[in-house]
Amino acid sequence: MVYLLYGEETYLLENYIKKIKKTFDELKVGINYIKIDSNNVNELISDIDTPAFGYDKKLIIARDTNLFKKDGRKKVQQNQELVDKISNYIEKNTDIVEECVDLIFVEQEVNKNSLYNIIEKIGEVKNFEELKLPQLATNIKAICNGYKVNIDDSTLKYFIECCGTNMQELINEIRKLIEYAGENGTIKKQDIDLLCIRKIDSVIFDLTDNLGKKNTKEALKVLNDLVYSKEPIQKILVTLYNHFKKLYIVKLSERYNKNLAESLGLKPNQMFLTSKYRMQANYFKEEELKNIVKELINLDSNYKMGKIDLNVGIESILCRYCS
Repeated sequence: MVYLLYGEETYLLENYIKKIKKTFDELKVGINYIKIDSNNVNELISDIDTPAFGYDKKLIIARDTNLFKKDGRKKVQQNQELVDKISNYIEKNTDIVEECVDLIFVEQEVNKNSLYNIIEKIGEVKNFEELKLPQLATNIKAICNGYKVNIDDSTLKYFIECCGTNMQELINEIRKLIEYAGENGTIKKQDIDLLCIRKIDSVIFDLTDNLGKKNTKEALKVLNDLVYSKEPIQKILVTLYNHFKKLYIVKLSERYNKNLAESLGLKPNQMFLTSKYRMQANYFKEEELKNIVKELINLDSNYKMGKIDLNVGIESILCRYCS
């Protein structure tokens, strides 16, 4: 069987691979278990042809091979030749591949090409999209229940807002909270603030709240905490720019009566953010948001020319719009 697995929800994807692995009684690396990546993908056909000595079948996992990229980091012509060579081989030897090999391609994202098409025809192509908010909440609640730890719905929603929508990352964070609360304990919002690694986007929401409420001291504190936590200052600038750009889009969307979620480009599992963006946009006038976005662009330009320190520039902009 040939599989192409890709998508952002790596937790579900890796669980899917684990289920396939369990169909093998034993896996011996180099014999009936072969690992392929972009460095040795040229050996894939040879690995398929080589018998799994002592075993009926072998498992080949080809991860991040660059075979499904349109162009970019590899020489386009060479890469396309390899893609066509592998797809032609699989098509001509479908019976052998299905009988002797489980071949799994694992990619972050894919573009359709000849290899994609042949896998779709004879095997399975599966996109693991991030779960929507209700599904995330149900899964996290079930984990808490399994450890006899309580978490109410509002705290659970706050947890997801703070820690993001990637299931693996949520599991990593909820484990800390479960250990902290203990059996029959209850996870509280202050526990999340104390123990969890918050996504920078969530922190920027806090910063913007303080900015909108004209609370200069707290806005600067949030910024300094980000810097202190070793968050790159360039990343902070980019995240601030994207955030205020979205708030400006909210204003334009309302003025022209456009669908807000579509205008913001939100994924299905991010729909809960529409109300948060709308609420924060109300703190500012449309012209203010337009000017903040322009100032952040100018700051980036001046920083690249060595005219200003990024930290000082960001603090200056925050202070100006807190006053």
